[in-house]
Amino acid sequence: MTPMPLRTATTVTFFYALGYPIGNMAVHALSPMAVLAFRFGLAGAILGVWAALSGVRFPTGRTLAHVAVAGLLMQAVQFCALYIAIQHGAPAVLCAVVIAMNPVATALLAAAFLRDRLTSRRVIALVLGVAAVLAACATRLIATGGVDPVVGLLLVALLGLAAGGVYQQRFCAHIDFRASTSVQNAVAFVPALALALSTPIDVHNMTHAVFAVAGVVLLNATLGVSLYVRAISHHGASSVAMLFCVIPAVAGVLSWLMLGERVTVGIAVGLVLGAAACWLNASGSRSQGVERSEGGLSQQREHDPADDRGRQHRVDAVHDPAVTG
Repeated sequence: MTPMPLRTATTVTFFYALGYPIGNMAVHALSPMAVLAFRFGLAGAILGVWAALSGVRFPTGRTLAHVAVAGLLMQAVQFCALYIAIQHGAPAVLCAVVIAMNPVATALLAAAFLRDRLTSRRVIALVLGVAAVLAACATRLIATGGVDPVVGLLLVALLGLAAGGVYQQRFCAHIDFRASTSVQNAVAFVPALALALSTPIDVHNMTHAVFAVAGVVLLNATLGVSLYVRAISHHGASSVAMLFCVIPAVAGVLSWLMLGERVTVGIAVGLVLGAAACWLNASGSRSQGVERSEGGLSQQREHDPADDRGRQHRVDAVHDPAVTG
C-alpha cells in the first residue's frame, strides 16, 4: 500500500461528507423512500454499465447471494433508517457524527464474528465512540426524556453499515467493487421501491428535488463511493479510516454553508470525541498490521534461508482484492 496523498485524502473527505447535506436537501424536497428508489435504481444502472464496459465479471450463484445480503445491510438498512431519521429532524452533522463511528463499530463486530484481536486502543476507541454518540445526541435525548426514535434510527443505520461491512469482508472481498456495488444497489432498490409505492409520495419542491437527487446519485452514490473504495484499494483501510476523524467536521461546515444548520455544543463535543475514537481505532489497526507484517517476515526468513523471498516459487497476483465501503 502506498501513502495517501493530501489531494486524495481531501477529495475523498469532501465528497463523502457532501453526501450528508445533499441527502438532507433531497429528503426535504421529496419523500425519503422516493429519493432512495431513485438513488439505488440510477446508481445501480450507472455502476452496472461501468462494470460491463470494463469487462468485470459479475457474481453468480452463492457469491451473488452473499453480495445481496451485504447490499441489504449496507445500502437498504443504512439509508432507509438514515433518511427516515433526516425526515424526522435529524441534522446532517448529527448523522455524520453517528455514522462516522462505523470504523469503531466494525472493529467490535469483527472481533466478535471474525475473531479479530480487540486491542486496548480499540476498547478505548469504542468507549470514546459511545461517548461521542451520547454527547452529539444529548440535546435530543434530554428533550425527549431519554427516548428518541431519531437516535434509534441512526443507530440502526450505523449497525446496518457496520454489519454489512463485516459481512462484505468475510464473503465478498474478492469481488470487483463496480460489480458488487451495482448488484447491491439493485438489491436495495427493491425494498426502497416497495416502501415508496406503499407510502404517500410528497414533492415539496420539484426543482430542489431534481437537483438534490441528481447530486445524491452522481456525487455521492457513484463518485463518492468510487473514490472511497479506490482509496481503500490503493492506500489501505486503516488510512481511509483516519478520514473519519475529519469527515463529520467537514459535513458540519458544508451543512452550515448549504443548509444554515448550526453546530450545538453537544454535537461539537461529539465531533472531538468521535475524531479521537476514529484516530485511536485507525492507529490501532496500523499497529496490528505492522505486527502481522513483521511476524510474516520472520516466518518467511525461517522457511527461506536463501533470502530470495520465494521468487522461484512465487506467483504474483493479477488483481488486488477489491473492498467496498
